Amino acid sequence: MTSHKTTQTMKPATAAKKLGVYLEATPPEFQEGVVSRDELNALQADPPEWLRELRRTGPHPRPVVAAKLGISIGGLTRGGVTEALTTEQIEALKTENPDWLVRERATQAEVRKETVRVKGKDH
Repeated sequence: MTSHKTTQTMKPATAAKKLGVYLEATPPEFQEGVVSRDELNALQADPPEWLRELRRTGPHPRPVVAAKLGISIGGLTRGGVTEALTTEQIEALKTENPDWLVRERATQAEVRKETVRVKGKDH
């Protein structure tokens, strides 16, 4: 009996999600290939320049945008943000602090408080 170890691979979209980057902004060779678990680990351990630059300046996927703004992904949608944003655009939003962002941050703060309260009851 011989054992064959198959290499686990993932679609580029899955790898981009795990790396926290916007797939459409990655290099064509990343978008068009498959990524093995080992390749993903290598990208995370020692990111190439394109990955460092994407993480630094964007465009960022919606979960990253939401986290940087301190709101939920649903809050982004309610605020009319449906596209990936660059770090510069996120900083501009923080500076402008539009009413919808203020509301969504307050909502998120309430959600966090409630989560802490409920967790406290569990213990």
